[in-house]
Amino acid sequence: SCLVGSEMCIRDRIETTLLALGLVLFIEGLVYALAPSFVEQLLETLRALPIESRRTAGLLALTLGLVLIWAAKNLGA
Repeated sequence: SCLVGSEMCIRDRIETTLLALGLVLFIEGLVYALAPSFVEQLLETLRALPIESRRTAGLLALTLGLVLIWAAKNLGA
């Protein structure tokens, strides 16, 4: 745990943010590199969904991502 506003706390949050962004970019790049046609099919499927369904899916993904980041940090990542 860190003190709010302390240099170590800020450094820890930057480290976590960079790690999370790096993992997202790695996974996205891997999907585009290995299965570009799958990405096209996925985008077509998403276009067919109503906007509210896309928004709900986005909020669920956001929540799951935050929970996973929180869990990883509490396990020592």
